[in-house]
Amino acid sequence: MLELRPKNSTVVGLSPSSANVRRCLTRLLCAGALALSLSPAAHAQTYPSKPVTIVVPFAAGGDADQSARNLSIVAQTVLKQSIVVLNKAGASGAIGSQMVKDAAPDGYTLLLARVGSQVVLPALQRDLAYKWNDFTFIGLLELNPVVCVVHPDSPYKTFADLARAIRESPGKLNYSSSGAGTILHLAPQLVLQTMGLGTDAAVNVSYKGGSEAVVAVLSREVDFSCGNLTSEIGQIAAGRLRALLTTTPERVKDIPNVPTAREAGFPQLEAIVGWSALYGPPKLDPNVLQRWVEVLRQAASDRGWLEGNARYGGIPRVLSPADTEKFAADSFATYSKLGRDLGIELK
Repeated sequence: MLELRPKNSTVVGLSPSSANVRRCLTRLLCAGALALSLSPAAHAQTYPSKPVTIVVPFAAGGDADQSARNLSIVAQTVLKQSIVVLNKAGASGAIGSQMVKDAAPDGYTLLLARVGSQVVLPALQRDLAYKWNDFTFIGLLELNPVVCVVHPDSPYKTFADLARAIRESPGKLNYSSSGAGTILHLAPQLVLQTMGLGTDAAVNVSYKGGSEAVVAVLSREVDFSCGNLTSEIGQIAAGRLRALLTTTPERVKDIPNVPTAREAGFPQLEAIVGWSALYGPPKLDPNVLQRWVEVLRQAASDRGWLEGNARYGGIPRVLSPADTEKFAADSFATYSKLGRDLGIELK
Protein backbone atom coordinates (compact mmCIF):
# COMPACT_ATOMS: atom_id res chain seq x y z
CA MET A 1 0.00 0.00 0.00
CA LEU A 2 1.31 3.45 -0.90
CA GLU A 3 2.31 5.36 2.20
CA LEU A 4 1.80 9.10 2.22
CA ARG A 5 4.39 11.12 4.12
CA PRO A 6 4.57 14.76 5.09
CA LYS A 7 6.20 17.02 2.48
CA ASN A 8 9.43 17.55 4.45
CA SER A 9 9.80 14.03 5.81
CA THR A 10 12.85 11.87 4.98
CA VAL A 11 12.61 8.48 3.24
CA VAL A 12 15.07 6.10 4.83
CA GLY A 13 14.56 3.19 2.41
CA LEU A 14 13.02 2.49 -1.01
CA SER A 15 10.19 0.13 -1.60
CA PRO A 16 10.48 -2.36 -4.52
CA SER A 17 8.28 -0.11 -6.65
CA SER A 18 10.47 2.93 -5.88
CA ALA A 19 13.58 1.00 -6.91
CA ASN A 20 11.97 0.20 -10.24
CA VAL A 21 11.20 3.86 -10.76
CA ARG A 22 14.83 4.73 -10.10
CA ARG A 23 16.04 2.13 -12.59
CA CYS A 24 13.65 3.46 -15.21
CA LEU A 25 14.87 7.01 -14.64
CA THR A 26 18.47 5.84 -14.94
CA ARG A 27 17.74 4.14 -18.25
CA LEU A 28 16.01 7.24 -19.57
CA LEU A 29 18.96 9.43 -18.60
CA CYS A 30 21.40 7.05 -20.28
CA ALA A 31 19.28 6.94 -23.42
CA GLY A 32 19.15 10.73 -23.47
CA ALA A 33 22.90 10.97 -23.13
CA LEU A 34 23.36 8.48 -25.97
CA ALA A 35 20.98 10.42 -28.20
CA LEU A 36 22.88 13.60 -27.47
CA SER A 37 26.18 11.94 -28.35
CA LEU A 38 24.72 10.90 -31.72
CA SER A 39 23.22 14.29 -32.51
CA PRO A 40 24.62 16.43 -35.38
CA ALA A 41 25.91 19.03 -32.92
CA ALA A 42 27.84 16.41 -30.98
CA HIS A 43 29.21 14.95 -34.25
CA ALA A 44 30.43 18.38 -35.28
CA GLN A 45 32.29 18.72 -31.99
CA THR A 46 34.00 15.33 -32.30
CA TYR A 47 34.83 15.50 -36.03
CA PRO A 48 37.41 14.55 -37.05
CA SER A 49 38.13 11.70 -34.69
CA LYS A 50 40.51 10.02 -37.16
CA PRO A 51 42.74 11.11 -40.09
CA VAL A 52 41.05 12.77 -43.06
CA THR A 53 42.09 11.81 -46.59
CA ILE A 54 42.26 14.42 -49.35
CA VAL A 55 42.29 12.62 -52.70
CA VAL A 56 44.35 14.28 -55.43
CA PRO A 57 43.18 12.91 -58.80
CA PHE A 58 46.59 13.55 -60.39
CA ALA A 59 50.19 12.47 -59.89
CA ALA A 60 52.44 13.87 -57.18
CA GLY A 61 54.33 17.09 -57.82
CA GLY A 62 51.78 18.93 -59.96
CA ASP A 63 49.58 21.93 -59.20
CA ALA A 64 46.85 19.79 -57.60
CA ASP A 65 49.27 17.88 -55.39
CA GLN A 66 51.00 21.04 -54.20
CA SER A 67 47.66 22.67 -53.46
CA ALA A 68 46.48 19.72 -51.36
CA ARG A 69 49.69 19.51 -49.36
CA ASN A 70 49.68 23.25 -48.75
CA LEU A 71 46.10 23.07 -47.45
CA SER A 72 46.82 20.02 -45.29
CA ILE A 73 49.30 21.99 -43.16
CA VAL A 74 46.67 24.54 -42.13
CA ALA A 75 43.91 21.94 -41.79
CA GLN A 76 45.93 19.80 -39.38
CA THR A 77 46.46 22.82 -37.14
CA VAL A 78 42.80 23.85 -37.14
CA LEU A 79 41.24 20.39 -36.89
CA LYS A 80 43.88 18.90 -34.56
CA GLN A 81 43.96 15.76 -36.70
CA SER A 82 46.22 14.27 -39.38
CA ILE A 83 45.46 14.97 -43.04
CA VAL A 84 46.53 12.30 -45.52
CA VAL A 85 47.11 13.36 -49.14
CA LEU A 86 46.38 10.45 -51.48
CA ASN A 87 47.39 10.68 -55.15
CA LYS A 88 44.90 8.68 -57.22
CA ALA A 89 45.85 9.54 -60.80
CA GLY A 90 44.37 8.25 -64.03
CA ALA A 91 41.89 9.05 -66.78
CA SER A 92 42.64 12.79 -66.64
CA GLY A 93 41.52 12.95 -63.01
CA ALA A 94 38.34 10.91 -63.40
CA ILE A 95 39.48 7.92 -61.30
CA GLY A 96 40.24 9.92 -58.16
CA SER A 97 37.14 12.07 -58.61
CA GLN A 98 34.91 9.00 -58.91
CA MET A 99 36.50 7.57 -55.76
CA VAL A 100 35.38 10.59 -53.75
CA LYS A 101 31.94 10.68 -55.34
CA ASP A 102 31.41 7.09 -54.13
CA ALA A 103 32.80 7.76 -50.63
CA ALA A 104 30.71 7.98 -47.45
CA PRO A 105 29.52 11.58 -46.81
CA ASP A 106 31.10 11.65 -43.34
CA GLY A 107 33.94 14.04 -44.17
CA TYR A 108 36.79 11.55 -44.00
CA THR A 109 37.34 11.41 -47.77
CA LEU A 110 37.50 14.73 -49.64
CA LEU A 111 38.61 15.78 -53.12
CA LEU A 112 41.19 18.28 -54.31
CA ALA A 113 39.11 19.41 -57.28
CA ARG A 114 40.70 20.80 -60.44
CA VAL A 115 39.29 22.58 -63.46
CA GLY A 116 40.28 19.74 -65.78
CA SER A 117 38.73 16.88 -63.83
CA GLN A 118 35.70 18.71 -62.42
CA VAL A 119 34.70 20.98 -65.32
CA VAL A 120 36.48 20.25 -68.60
CA LEU A 121 35.91 16.47 -68.52
CA PRO A 122 32.19 16.72 -67.63
CA ALA A 123 31.78 19.36 -70.34
CA LEU A 124 33.51 17.42 -73.13
CA GLN A 125 33.09 13.73 -72.27
CA ARG A 126 29.51 12.52 -72.58
CA ASP A 127 30.02 9.08 -71.05
CA LEU A 128 31.77 10.35 -67.93
CA ALA A 129 30.41 8.63 -64.82
CA TYR A 130 29.94 11.88 -62.87
CA LYS A 131 28.61 15.37 -63.59
CA TRP A 132 30.19 18.68 -62.68
CA ASN A 133 27.75 19.15 -59.78
CA ASP A 134 27.77 15.60 -58.39
CA PHE A 135 29.76 16.75 -55.35
CA THR A 136 29.40 18.94 -52.28
CA PHE A 137 31.11 22.27 -52.90
CA ILE A 138 33.22 23.27 -49.89
CA GLY A 139 35.26 26.17 -51.25
CA LEU A 140 37.51 27.48 -53.98
CA LEU A 141 41.16 27.63 -52.90
CA GLU A 142 43.18 29.44 -55.54
CA LEU A 143 43.54 30.33 -59.19
CA ASN A 144 46.45 29.07 -61.29
CA PRO A 145 47.29 31.56 -64.03
CA VAL A 146 47.46 30.50 -67.64
CA VAL A 147 50.22 32.47 -69.34
CA CYS A 148 50.83 32.72 -73.09
CA VAL A 149 54.54 32.67 -73.92
CA VAL A 150 56.91 32.87 -76.89
CA HIS A 151 60.63 32.42 -77.34
CA PRO A 152 62.58 35.54 -76.28
CA ASP A 153 63.89 35.88 -79.87
CA SER A 154 60.36 35.81 -81.27
CA PRO A 155 59.32 38.85 -83.32
CA TYR A 156 56.10 39.01 -81.27
CA LYS A 157 56.73 41.45 -78.44
CA THR A 158 53.10 41.68 -77.33
CA PHE A 159 50.02 39.52 -77.60
CA ALA A 160 48.63 42.02 -80.08
CA ASP A 161 51.63 41.31 -82.32
CA LEU A 162 50.95 37.59 -82.13
CA ALA A 163 47.22 38.01 -82.83
CA ARG A 164 47.96 40.23 -85.81
CA ALA A 165 50.35 37.65 -87.28
CA ILE A 166 47.74 34.90 -86.91
CA ARG A 167 45.09 37.04 -88.56
CA GLU A 168 47.36 38.05 -91.46
CA SER A 169 48.67 34.53 -92.12
CA PRO A 170 46.07 31.92 -91.05
CA GLY A 171 47.52 28.42 -90.71
CA LYS A 172 51.14 29.57 -90.62
CA LEU A 173 51.78 29.76 -86.87
CA ASN A 174 51.57 26.80 -84.50
CA TYR A 175 51.30 26.29 -80.76
CA SER A 176 52.08 23.51 -78.30
CA SER A 177 49.48 21.82 -76.10
CA SER A 178 49.14 18.75 -73.92
CA GLY A 179 46.39 17.30 -76.10
CA ALA A 180 42.92 18.03 -77.42
CA GLY A 181 40.52 19.36 -74.83
CA THR A 182 43.23 20.47 -72.38
CA ILE A 183 43.65 24.03 -71.15
CA LEU A 184 46.71 24.42 -73.38
CA HIS A 185 44.57 23.53 -76.39
CA LEU A 186 41.42 25.43 -75.45
CA ALA A 187 43.09 28.76 -74.66
CA PRO A 188 44.46 29.34 -78.19
CA GLN A 189 41.20 28.05 -79.66
CA LEU A 190 39.26 30.61 -77.64
CA VAL A 191 41.60 33.30 -78.97
CA LEU A 192 40.88 32.20 -82.54
CA GLN A 193 37.15 32.12 -81.86
CA THR A 194 37.29 35.62 -80.36
CA MET A 195 39.09 36.84 -83.49
CA GLY A 196 36.44 35.28 -85.70
CA LEU A 197 38.92 32.82 -87.21
CA GLY A 198 38.64 29.11 -87.90
CA THR A 199 40.01 26.41 -85.63
CA ASP A 200 42.99 25.82 -87.92
CA ALA A 201 44.09 29.46 -88.15
CA ALA A 202 46.85 28.39 -85.75
CA VAL A 203 47.99 24.76 -85.78
CA ASN A 204 47.87 22.64 -82.63
CA VAL A 205 50.92 20.45 -81.96
CA SER A 206 50.23 18.03 -79.09
CA TYR A 207 52.78 16.85 -76.53
CA LYS A 208 52.58 14.50 -73.53
CA GLY A 209 52.28 17.23 -70.90
CA GLY A 210 52.72 20.85 -69.93
CA SER A 211 56.46 20.63 -69.39
CA GLU A 212 57.01 19.15 -72.87
CA ALA A 213 54.85 21.93 -74.31
CA VAL A 214 57.17 24.47 -72.70
CA VAL A 215 60.25 22.72 -74.11
CA ALA A 216 58.70 22.97 -77.57
CA VAL A 217 58.69 26.77 -77.28
CA LEU A 218 62.22 26.81 -75.88
CA SER A 219 63.48 24.73 -78.83
CA ARG A 220 61.42 26.83 -81.26
CA GLU A 221 59.48 23.82 -82.50
CA VAL A 222 56.35 25.95 -82.09
CA ASP A 223 55.63 29.67 -82.17
CA PHE A 224 53.78 30.00 -78.86
CA SER A 225 52.02 28.21 -76.02
CA CYS A 226 49.42 29.08 -73.37
CA GLY A 227 49.98 26.96 -70.28
CA ASN A 228 50.02 26.98 -66.48
CA LEU A 229 52.40 29.46 -64.90
CA THR A 230 53.72 26.67 -62.67
CA SER A 231 55.31 24.98 -65.69
CA GLU A 232 56.67 28.22 -67.11
CA ILE A 233 57.71 30.48 -64.24
CA GLY A 234 61.29 29.18 -63.98
CA GLN A 235 61.97 29.74 -67.68
CA ILE A 236 60.28 33.15 -67.63
CA ALA A 237 62.35 34.24 -64.62
CA ALA A 238 65.52 33.04 -66.35
CA GLY A 239 64.68 35.02 -69.48
CA ARG A 240 64.31 31.92 -71.64
CA LEU A 241 60.62 32.61 -72.29
CA ARG A 242 58.78 35.86 -72.93
CA ALA A 243 55.36 36.09 -71.31
CA LEU A 244 52.76 38.00 -73.34
CA LEU A 245 49.69 37.88 -71.09
CA THR A 246 48.08 36.15 -68.14
CA THR A 247 44.45 35.10 -68.00
CA THR A 248 43.93 36.13 -64.37
CA PRO A 249 41.78 39.21 -63.56
CA GLU A 250 44.76 40.92 -61.90
CA ARG A 251 48.43 40.95 -62.78
CA VAL A 252 50.48 38.17 -61.25
CA LYS A 253 52.87 39.18 -58.48
CA ASP A 254 55.77 37.11 -59.85
CA ILE A 255 55.46 38.65 -63.35
CA PRO A 256 54.18 42.18 -62.63
CA ASN A 257 55.11 43.55 -66.06
CA VAL A 258 52.95 41.04 -67.93
CA PRO A 259 49.50 42.44 -68.81
CA THR A 260 46.26 40.63 -68.10
CA ALA A 261 44.09 39.28 -70.91
CA ARG A 262 41.65 42.16 -70.34
CA GLU A 263 44.45 44.72 -70.60
CA ALA A 264 45.61 43.03 -73.82
CA GLY A 265 42.13 43.32 -75.33
CA PHE A 266 41.06 39.69 -74.86
CA PRO A 267 38.85 39.65 -71.72
CA GLN A 268 37.21 36.41 -72.92
CA LEU A 269 40.44 34.60 -72.02
CA GLU A 270 39.72 35.13 -68.32
CA ALA A 271 37.49 32.05 -68.66
CA ILE A 272 40.63 29.95 -69.26
CA VAL A 273 42.26 29.72 -65.86
CA GLY A 274 43.44 26.85 -63.74
CA TRP A 275 42.00 26.48 -60.25
CA SER A 276 41.89 24.25 -57.22
CA ALA A 277 38.95 23.74 -54.88
CA LEU A 278 37.92 21.43 -52.07
CA TYR A 279 34.93 19.16 -52.73
CA GLY A 280 33.21 16.49 -50.68
CA PRO A 281 31.06 13.50 -51.63
CA PRO A 282 27.39 14.14 -52.41
CA LYS A 283 25.23 14.99 -49.36
CA LEU A 284 28.22 15.73 -47.13
CA ASP A 285 27.25 16.12 -43.47
CA PRO A 286 26.34 19.86 -43.09
CA ASN A 287 28.24 20.10 -39.80
CA VAL A 288 31.37 18.71 -41.42
CA LEU A 289 30.92 21.19 -44.26
CA GLN A 290 30.90 24.06 -41.78
CA ARG A 291 34.06 22.78 -40.09
CA TRP A 292 35.89 22.87 -43.41
CA VAL A 293 34.46 26.29 -44.29
CA GLU A 294 36.10 27.48 -41.08
CA VAL A 295 39.38 25.78 -42.07
CA LEU A 296 39.39 27.64 -45.41
CA ARG A 297 38.47 30.90 -43.68
CA GLN A 298 41.53 30.59 -41.46
CA ALA A 299 43.71 29.48 -44.39
CA ALA A 300 42.82 32.67 -46.29
CA SER A 301 44.72 34.72 -43.71
CA ASP A 302 47.38 32.17 -42.78
CA ARG A 303 50.86 33.36 -43.68
CA GLY A 304 52.22 29.88 -44.34
CA TRP A 305 49.34 28.99 -46.67
CA LEU A 306 49.71 32.25 -48.58
CA GLU A 307 53.46 31.76 -48.95
CA GLY A 308 52.87 28.20 -50.14
CA ASN A 309 50.58 29.49 -52.87
CA ALA A 310 53.23 31.95 -53.99
CA ARG A 311 55.81 29.17 -54.31
CA TYR A 312 53.79 27.24 -56.89
CA GLY A 313 52.28 30.23 -58.68
CA GLY A 314 48.81 30.12 -57.13
CA ILE A 315 46.67 33.18 -56.50
CA PRO A 316 44.62 32.76 -53.29
CA ARG A 317 40.88 33.04 -53.99
CA VAL A 318 38.89 31.43 -51.16
CA LEU A 319 35.14 31.40 -51.85
CA SER A 320 32.10 30.22 -49.92
CA PRO A 321 30.34 26.98 -50.90
CA ALA A 322 27.60 28.88 -52.75
CA ASP A 323 30.06 31.13 -54.59
CA THR A 324 32.23 28.12 -55.43
CA GLU A 325 29.25 26.35 -56.98
CA LYS A 326 28.45 29.43 -59.07
CA PHE A 327 32.11 29.74 -60.11
CA ALA A 328 32.17 26.08 -61.20
CA ALA A 329 28.82 26.45 -63.01
CA ASP A 330 30.10 29.43 -65.00
CA SER A 331 33.30 27.55 -65.84
CA PHE A 332 31.34 24.49 -66.93
CA ALA A 333 29.11 26.63 -69.18
CA THR A 334 32.18 28.21 -70.81
CA TYR A 335 33.82 24.87 -71.64
CA SER A 336 30.55 23.31 -72.77
CA LYS A 337 29.99 26.13 -75.25
CA LEU A 338 33.61 26.06 -76.36
CA GLY A 339 33.45 22.31 -76.89
CA ARG A 340 30.28 22.62 -78.99
CA ASP A 341 31.63 25.52 -81.03
CA LEU A 342 34.92 23.74 -81.71
CA GLY A 343 33.40 20.30 -82.19
CA ILE A 344 35.56 18.82 -79.41
CA GLU A 345 34.30 15.64 -77.75
CA LEU A 346 36.53 13.52 -75.54
CA LYS A 347 36.21 9.72 -75.47
